Amino acid sequence: MIRRFAGAKGVELVADVGGDPAAPTIILLHGGGQTRHSWGGAMRQLVLRGYQVINLDARGHGDSQWAADGDYTLEVLAQDLESVIGTLRSRPALVGASMGGATALLVAGKRASSLAAALILVDVVPRIDTDGANKIRSFMRSGAEGFNTLEEAADAVAAYNPHRPRPKSNLGLMKNLRLRADGRLYWHWDPRVLQQARHAEPPLFADRLNSAAEQVRIPTLLVRGLKSDIVTEAAVADFRFHLPHLEVFDVSGAGHMVAGDKNDAFNQGVFEFLQRRLPPHAAAPRVGLEQG
Repeated sequence: MIRRFAGAKGVELVADVGGDPAAPTIILLHGGGQTRHSWGGAMRQLVLRGYQVINLDARGHGDSQWAADGDYTLEVLAQDLESVIGTLRSRPALVGASMGGATALLVAGKRASSLAAALILVDVVPRIDTDGANKIRSFMRSGAEGFNTLEEAADAVAAYNPHRPRPKSNLGLMKNLRLRADGRLYWHWDPRVLQQARHAEPPLFADRLNSAAEQVRIPTLLVRGLKSDIVTEAAVADFRFHLPHLEVFDVSGAGHMVAGDKNDAFNQGVFEFLQRRLPPHAAAPRVGLEQG
């Protein structure tokens, strides 16, 4: 089912919602330049395991509205997430990849009484590798002029992520592309995301995020791709200094796009954590949602 939420500054957010509304809720938050479709496999499995799932398109991405003022800062993304959480009857688990993970961390560490019941960060830490960050930005800029064909778009993805086997069909990419009036295909996100002076993908707010991490008291898992060029051993150690109870699940053979690279292994780590920390039969009380 598609549902619409009111985000900050009047921006409409679109999400796929599935599962029992009385069950614990999982909010899935994709990375910059992606859409909610990147979580398709994980969402299906989470619903099957007894959770309600909200698979959200961030503002300026997918089917959510583009911001009229071009504001895609981490702060406004966090406000959007808080708006979604505010519609729920219990505290959700937040699962965020890259930009989505930074957003979730900021929200989870914002209040003494957390808005979330658990936090899962997918290949993102406050101090990410600079070269890896530049690689992401280069990929996001690579489609600025659009593509003549679906094959050209697939080639761009393969160049960014060469270790992932190419699919037999490129048709799945159309979920992340739109055909414009000039006859070319464009990634379905607002290019002004990259014009932010302090944009959120990859996050440049290391100190801000570490400050948030120091306030996090809920169970937290980092799912890391062992081939990631974003998350280093040193960065994980630094993150654990600020968030001592951090759990880490390593996914062999996966890069930055962990869920897409090794979906089964990714799901295994996430499900095991949720089973311990927020089992399907135990929704977390709605604590702290009314506090300012």
